[in-house]
Amino acid sequence: MAVSTIIEVSKANKNLQNLHNSKPITLIEVSPNEEYLVTYSKEDKSIIGWNFKGINEGKCYSDNDVQISDVNLRQICISDNQILAYIYNDNDDDELKIINLDNKQQNIELEFDEFSCGPFYCTFNTKNEFIFCSDVSGRNDVDHKIIWIYSTQPTKNNKWICKSIYKIPNDFRLISASNYDRLYLFSNHSIYEWNIITEKSTKIFIEDVNEIKKDVKILSDGKFICLRISDRIIIYSIELEIIIASLDKNNDIQLYKFMKHPGLYPLLLPLLLRDNVQDTGANRKSIMKHCWKEYLDHNQIPNECQSKTTAKYAFVILADYIRKIKLENSRLNFSYQNFDGLNNNSDESSDSNKLNNENDKVIEVLDTDECEDAKKIKKKKLFVNPYIYVIYALFQEDLSKPTNPKEIIKNSIKWKIEIVERVIEKEVEIVKLIKLQVFKKSSASVKWDLICESYSHPQSEEIVIRGIKLFNENNIVILTTLGLFIYNFNGKTISLNYSNSLKSNTGKREKYEKDLKYNLKKVFSKPLPNYDDIEISDELFMKDIKESLLKYGVELLSFAIKEHKLELIESIYEECLTHFKEDKNDRMFLSIIIFTMPLLNKYYPEYISRYSLETTMIMDSSYNMEYQNNNLHLCSFQHPQIVNLTRSILWTKYLKLVDKLEDDHMMTYYILSVLTKLLILPILPIYFATFNILLRYHFINDFYTEDALSSFYFNIFDTFKTQTLPTITFMIPYIKFVNYPKNYNWFLELIRPQSSPFIKTISKDIYKTWNGEVLINFKWNTYGKYYYIIIWIGFLAFLGCFTVAATIPLDENIKKNLLISSIILGSFHLVQEFRQFIYNPIKWVYNYWNFFDIGAYLIPTGTSIYWLFTNNEITSWLSFSCLLLDIKFLLFFRVFESFGIYFAIIISVAKQIISFLVILFFIIISFAHAFLILLKPKSDYLNHPEFNNNDPNNPWNLINIYNQINQTENGTLIQNASFIQIPNENTNMFTDYRTALFAIYLFLTGDQSALSDKWTYKDNPAFVILIVLFSFLIVIYLMNLFIGLLNIAIEKDNNRVSYLIQKVEILAEIELFYLLPNQRRWNIWFPEIMYYYANIDKIREEIKKLINENQWNTDKFLEIKKQLLNILNIQIKNN
Repeated sequence: MAVSTIIEVSKANKNLQNLHNSKPITLIEVSPNEEYLVTYSKEDKSIIGWNFKGINEGKCYSDNDVQISDVNLRQICISDNQILAYIYNDNDDDELKIINLDNKQQNIELEFDEFSCGPFYCTFNTKNEFIFCSDVSGRNDVDHKIIWIYSTQPTKNNKWICKSIYKIPNDFRLISASNYDRLYLFSNHSIYEWNIITEKSTKIFIEDVNEIKKDVKILSDGKFICLRISDRIIIYSIELEIIIASLDKNNDIQLYKFMKHPGLYPLLLPLLLRDNVQDTGANRKSIMKHCWKEYLDHNQIPNECQSKTTAKYAFVILADYIRKIKLENSRLNFSYQNFDGLNNNSDESSDSNKLNNENDKVIEVLDTDECEDAKKIKKKKLFVNPYIYVIYALFQEDLSKPTNPKEIIKNSIKWKIEIVERVIEKEVEIVKLIKLQVFKKSSASVKWDLICESYSHPQSEEIVIRGIKLFNENNIVILTTLGLFIYNFNGKTISLNYSNSLKSNTGKREKYEKDLKYNLKKVFSKPLPNYDDIEISDELFMKDIKESLLKYGVELLSFAIKEHKLELIESIYEECLTHFKEDKNDRMFLSIIIFTMPLLNKYYPEYISRYSLETTMIMDSSYNMEYQNNNLHLCSFQHPQIVNLTRSILWTKYLKLVDKLEDDHMMTYYILSVLTKLLILPILPIYFATFNILLRYHFINDFYTEDALSSFYFNIFDTFKTQTLPTITFMIPYIKFVNYPKNYNWFLELIRPQSSPFIKTISKDIYKTWNGEVLINFKWNTYGKYYYIIIWIGFLAFLGCFTVAATIPLDENIKKNLLISSIILGSFHLVQEFRQFIYNPIKWVYNYWNFFDIGAYLIPTGTSIYWLFTNNEITSWLSFSCLLLDIKFLLFFRVFESFGIYFAIIISVAKQIISFLVILFFIIISFAHAFLILLKPKSDYLNHPEFNNNDPNNPWNLINIYNQINQTENGTLIQNASFIQIPNENTNMFTDYRTALFAIYLFLTGDQSALSDKWTYKDNPAFVILIVLFSFLIVIYLMNLFIGLLNIAIEKDNNRVSYLIQKVEILAEIELFYLLPNQRRWNIWFPEIMYYYANIDKIREEIKKLINENQWNTDKFLEIKKQLLNILNIQIKNN
């Protein structure tokens, strides 16, 4: 920071002419809370301060006079407590100066001023914090763009302390920072609003803006973002997340419409009145000139005065004072009568005549000769009948807030609707009718003139008007207890265009709510009025249509899917994609499709496949090629990639001390550097890993200094750094796919958590493209792998405690402690499984891995409890417990691709052949039953053992008999001297159905001991027939068929998509049952929009693969994908 600037501060109450020596004012700046103002004159080289503290409205005289010598100011800013900061150019170098106007010549320094090598922006926010932006030297001669936020609390040494540090990407340019902690940046045809507090960003794509100049100004109030770029004003709705208007600042009709909006008025006014009030450009010829002139004349203020306008106040500079005016209490009068004075000016008379000559018409349609946007809108095709949005909105508004409206106004037309009674003379009966009246008001009058009146639908029953809504000025939709009606006014008469009787219980709301679904279904089943003859070039009309689609699109599309309205489904789908194709800022329309993906996956999964292929490799701005590290292929991020370096403040202080040590004590510095490096060498792996972790999580930064602790790491890192390759950035088109509902109950979330579309929609069609794979990578790298490791460690502790207790002989106290630990750890895992079961029992049963999980947790835990309390060791249960725990341990490897593919094959194949296995099982038990009937003993052989009975199936007749041979008598048998093998239950396994079933299973596996050598085949033809049938049907035919089915199933699921689906299920489990409810709402973990890098060579390979597989779909985004193919130099042959 340079100190050569000469500052002279004086307190004065002089007139303006003396203070600035009659020189013109160059800059005017107001403090964040409009309590202080400064004016700067470049020619006079002076700054004057004006203290408005405590002045809500009124006059203020000068407070301070600051004379600056030989300084060219680029920017000034002032705080509410009279701290002046400015950036000036000194010998081709930009410098920052901060002085306290209220405390003589007190200069203020910044804590980390040494790191700034080029300040380019500064301002104060409403919390009196100082926001300062500058370049900071980094490694390899690469400068960082750093945002410093300093506390302005006074200190003893007049040095402000740094509170926060942020790093802006090098390809981003800072435009400005608002008083409410919002940064505005520009990159690649897009302007970003980034909230410092929430770290949430808003992107506004402006295709025809290549660079940002000094004439850009941005204002925001939390509902709208208004931008002025040259003579163009863009209005962006934060709620709808779309651009609602792009205005020409010199187009009176456009400005008139939007300046009438109470929410836009305080934002548009400062944009229309430039800060440099000497400007006499086109804005002085606009509608603002006449409205502003009228206001100045009313307050007896000269028209040529200079002024500064904020969202709340106007500061008008007069001869010897500045007048502060509260705009809220002094709204400008935007009526066409204000233009009568235009006729006195020949240059402007044509505009005035044009307006006055249209007094008898509704000025609603934009003049196509003046508005290029209107020409584009006029050509727009609407896929969904606009009446659908209006009717659906009418139903929803009536359901949420019942009203009894009687009239509705739009521009110069007013509709009045009421229920009246009339007496039919002949029948002497009182009937109710709907009375409709149309009024019109000319621009020169405040009185409404009745044009037309009509009565319709006489009824003897009570009629209640539940809601009315204008489609446009000439078409009105009325919802009553009688039904739904659409009327048209053709300028002379009122006619009924549409009617549909609905269910209603004479206006009782309870009955109406029950019949809502039926009513909607009935309304949409009858053709609505044709809208082709309706003029849709009106920008405000199109804004209403887009707003209705964004508000009710999800509910409307869900209704269409559930009711199988195929035409409506297709129309809404096409409408959403078309909006995004025509304006990249309309990306939120894609979220309508995304939110209904669970229903589409259930009823019409082909739409998910279609959407996945149509939106692969698209971008919500121009394609941008840049060089990135090779390992960033398919690495996702959020725009803008502003890095919060606040955690590294302590490290920055360390760097400052090292820098000071090098300057003041060079020898000591070099000795400490050598000692540091010598100490690092023995622990190099630990040092490298620790430094890498601290750097990744921004506890340290890479600001350039010659400290030994960081230079040792960076020198090694730069030696082995990966190669940079050209990449292209793409958008993941799954907008809000991972977001959870914002409203939640902590207790209910722990029991039955709410879901996101990511949880509900597990479809292979999503993850067969890069978009789905990148989504998984982002979730896994952000939080998934860390929670997975923690879960794995918890299971290893459970496995270790139980296995040691069951396997190794231990002291009773140690064994008891191990069993208690096993019970605690096992119970925790069981609770998690129970939560999963409660969340979705059907899904839990369908996921076969859960059976391994419940077995691995329940059996060891139950065995531990039984063993602990009875001191009785059941070895069979211990055996099964250890087996299940070992298998569960193996299942943890399924998250790694090399293992996971095989696990995916195992489960997916099992799901495919489960029906075949059931058939095979029933055939086996059928044969077991047949063999049991045929070979079952007829007598009780256990209680009545006897030989030589007539039962061939008696085990005593199936045992082996060994006779003794007399060797002295030529080997003859010795009579009555035999050895008998006593039969057991396995001698004839067909004595019981259970053993019979096991015998057949053994026969199936090749073990024929239960059937062979026990019965003679010659005397048992039925036995032979059963063996032949079983051998041929089961062993030969079905087993070979089973092997063939296995091959087919394996071939079908031997791909990465099956593995990725498995990983998605793991991530879904972590999200729902291990993350806390508030963690599921963190924007940094669950962003609405994500982007990713892709290596150009791999993009070419992927596109060629998609083309060969006929999956490169360009139907919806032809121009976008043509641009991509041109960048990649890929030619597609037209068949």
